[in-house]
Amino acid sequence: MQLVTVFQGFNPAEAQLVCSQLEAAGFNPFVADELAALSVEGYSMAVGGVRVQVPQDQVAAAKEFLSSPNSDPQ
Repeated sequence: MQLVTVFQGFNPAEAQLVCSQLEAAGFNPFVADELAALSVEGYSMAVGGVRVQVPQDQVAAAKEFLSSPNSDPQ
């Protein structure tokens, strides 16, 4: 199963929130690079941030879900 990034940010808490939203909507997300971002200050920026990924067959639906106004955590 190949994972594809659908969200990328520099805040691990934000990535976990997006992951939770996707899980609640029935997706199978995975948070990548979170431990590295928390381990070394500034490392998150060096590797491009914390990524939320989903299986390749869920990418289009996950991106659509994340872009919908109802998925905005604010």
